Amino acid sequence: MADAAQTDWLVSLRRELHRRPEPSWCEFYTTARIVEQLREMPVDEILVGDEIHAKGERQGVPDEETQQLWLDRARETNVNNEILDQLASGYTGAIATIERGEGPTVALRVDIDGLPQQEADGQGHQPAEEGFRSVHEGHMHACGHDAHMTFGLGVLREFVDREFDGTLKVIFQPAEEVVGGGRPIAKSGHLDDVDALLASHIGLDTPTGEVVAGMGGFYAVSHLDASFEGEPAHAGAAPNQGANAVQAMATAVQNLYGIARHSDGATRVNAGKVAGGTASNIIAEDAYIQAEVRGETTELMTYTRERAVEVIESAAEMHDCTVDIEHGGEAPSAASDEAVADIVADVAETHSAVETVTPHDELGASEDATYLMNRVQEHGGVAAFVGIGTNHPDGHHTAAFDVDEPSLEVGVDVLSESIAHLFDTETGSN
Repeated sequence: MADAAQTDWLVSLRRELHRRPEPSWCEFYTTARIVEQLREMPVDEILVGDEIHAKGERQGVPDEETQQLWLDRARETNVNNEILDQLASGYTGAIATIERGEGPTVALRVDIDGLPQQEADGQGHQPAEEGFRSVHEGHMHACGHDAHMTFGLGVLREFVDREFDGTLKVIFQPAEEVVGGGRPIAKSGHLDDVDALLASHIGLDTPTGEVVAGMGGFYAVSHLDASFEGEPAHAGAAPNQGANAVQAMATAVQNLYGIARHSDGATRVNAGKVAGGTASNIIAEDAYIQAEVRGETTELMTYTRERAVEVIESAAEMHDCTVDIEHGGEAPSAASDEAVADIVADVAETHSAVETVTPHDELGASEDATYLMNRVQEHGGVAAFVGIGTNHPDGHHTAAFDVDEPSLEVGVDVLSESIAHLFDTETGSN
């Protein structure tokens, strides 16, 4: 259990990170602050930015202008410019390692990016009332990644002075929100010696005092951006001379939701953002859809994605338009290993602040930690995704989302003790 000083440090750290959320692949300040904290501990090795990613594997990368904007914002703060220079290529994130001789290699993965969501600024929202609301208007930590980073740093702080046999790696992964950062880390080789991997998430409609020892039911996901191009014309005088890109887009949206279900399991589709046209009296020359498809398995996601592409291309052809489809980030499905989940459950049951331990639960959402889980399992190791409950006043990805701060200590304790048990257990074959 953490003492008062440790608890204060966890809360202060989480609030500091909460104030400066950064979107996927723009986590420059965030990565620099993580590295500064790691240097203070200190850990044995710190890999930063492009040192942790396989080249050519990133997904959902924003344009250079956007990345430069966020890098410039980070340079306006008091973080170490030398670290920012290491990140200037646009690769973010870090891996910290503590080595204690022979023994298994255990890894913890936490994600670090924020969301393009305006944060609430009113009575009852603790970050606003207590002065740690986001300083970046239009962006916030609306999914708890500020708590996840705190878990990662808290676990490392626990192990710096702890005796154990083996190697601990904590992976601070960027770009989870666009399912863009898991694949390049998984393919980097840094996980190929890992015997056991834990990934964690806070909340997910699980209250403070509950721990989900092993989550499954990850939906495979794929993002699609479709840009329609038609021909403009006067909407009153000569509509027949135009090719209406908005009409093509609208047809595609309607038909996306009509994709046939599959007998092998659940599928999902969503046209999350649509727009087009320039004025009410002009036949729309361009329009776009930002969509995603999901499947209960990777195969079901692939089926839905293929049907979605057919729907979009057919809608464009129907209305004499052209369409360009860009495939964005995607992530596969994955499953938690029962052996690891059992260890987490046993640890959680002994924690005084944990009231309920759920051995297994179906997430029903998507996460690119699945890339890392699959990679470890493919190399003979084991993995589990752990849910740390927290009372959040509103749902994830909403303006009023927040973290119940006593759950920070619970998360660090449960993850730390689970990792300690994994060092003492034959969990994999690496």
